[in-house]
Amino acid sequence: MTFDVHAVRHRLKLKTDAGHSSLFENRGDVACPACDDAFAEVFTTEKPAHSFQPTGSMRFCVVREEGKTMVFTHD
Repeated sequence: MTFDVHAVRHRLKLKTDAGHSSLFENRGDVACPACDDAFAEVFTTEKPAHSFQPTGSMRFCVVREEGKTMVFTHD
């Protein structure tokens, strides 16, 4: 399973970019590689550890690939 943000970049909106971490909003019904449902946002990081606080009771999927971790949120 590989998810290439750059391959679907035209369907995503970059919300934040810190160099080692990025947050994208899904504007094109791109499917989550973990569950195949469209995701709301994807957070990507190259850092080995990162802390964040999800809002409400959102569902999320985690995908780990070589050199990066991705968290996909679902509404």
